[in-house]
Amino acid sequence: MDLSRIYADRMTEEQSQQRFEKLKQQHKELFKRDTRAIFSTPGRTELGGNHTDHNLGTVLAASINLDILSAVSLRDDKIVNFCSEGFKPFQINLDTLEPIKEEEGTTKALVRGIGSSIVNKGGNIGGVNINLISSVPPGSGLSSSAALEVMIATVFNSLYNKDRFSTTELAIMGQEAENKFFGKPCGLMDQIACANGGAVGIDFYPKPVISHVETDFSRWGLKLVIINTASDHAKLTSEYSDIPSEMFSVAKFFGKSVLGEVKEEEFFENMKEVRKDIKNDRAVLRALHFFNENRRAKQMFEALKTDNKNAYLSLMKESGDSSYRFLQNVYAPSDPKNQGVAFALATAERLLNKEGAVRVHGGGFAGTIQALVPTDMCEHFICGMEKNIEIGCCTVIEIRKDPTEKIFDYSI
Repeated sequence: MDLSRIYADRMTEEQSQQRFEKLKQQHKELFKRDTRAIFSTPGRTELGGNHTDHNLGTVLAASINLDILSAVSLRDDKIVNFCSEGFKPFQINLDTLEPIKEEEGTTKALVRGIGSSIVNKGGNIGGVNINLISSVPPGSGLSSSAALEVMIATVFNSLYNKDRFSTTELAIMGQEAENKFFGKPCGLMDQIACANGGAVGIDFYPKPVISHVETDFSRWGLKLVIINTASDHAKLTSEYSDIPSEMFSVAKFFGKSVLGEVKEEEFFENMKEVRKDIKNDRAVLRALHFFNENRRAKQMFEALKTDNKNAYLSLMKESGDSSYRFLQNVYAPSDPKNQGVAFALATAERLLNKEGAVRVHGGGFAGTIQALVPTDMCEHFICGMEKNIEIGCCTVIEIRKDPTEKIFDYSI
């Protein structure tokens, strides 16, 4: 196993092995059984295509060198024993594969939902003992929840289905569990990026088409930095759900379900009529962002493919500007006095001084922003961001090359 494809230079071989041994020892202590296999599933970063996936648009995303690492052993029943470091352990029985209202918003719902999705697709499930540790910080905008979903699906796929399901199918299982069992509306970008290795362009219409592109920002003398704005997004579910629903309302004007089914030129030719009909200018502006961001995501993919640094940085800046002005997901209208994302963007732009680029990252409103920072400026940049936000708010990441996978099998 070439661990550099998973962790790049984040940790040495010795540090990685210590992490694996710690996980195996924990498994033995928790479940009185030896570890059967160890799985690694990455977090993800969104590079382009902000809020386009749920309307079957185009995105650019990548798996990263932070992961959920799980140790697993088999059981001879349908019980899942689940223990995540820092959280209360739980047990569920997969004899029941229907949504349970009391489980909404919990990891139990995700496990049950993925089990249901596998069975509905003709697959097999069974009992497992799982303990995990994660280097993907929760609430970091790096999709710890999607990584968890994909990890669970990967475990069942490997141990009970001989890897019959593709990475895209594993991602869909995660989305279905989150939508139907967890109770949160989400697109499919996060799960696909966590399931696949490297950077991927994803065109969701009419069904996901995934294209890989070699990506290494260090070749451009840049570091990829995620900044946690230290703002709370726990009560912003309606703000997030308004974005897809308002885009759906524009699509409905054209007799379609999602904007991905609407021709761009038809939208721009009929904007006046759309405004009159739906009486929601913000929805029209969000639709405008959707079409422009679709083109940008494709252009950013091509810039990576052709090694065009200047074009990529320019497009990244445009993406952030469009999210701010048209998508309007930089702060919540319901709480205009709290603008942590806007403040972080302003601080980052000042520190970069027209070098690199910065943009809204992920859902917006709260959460994180993303910056490409010249390597020789990185220390200064991080110090400045931490001074103005909080210590530890910056995470330097790299693109992971390998997909979600079983990295050790001790049954062989």
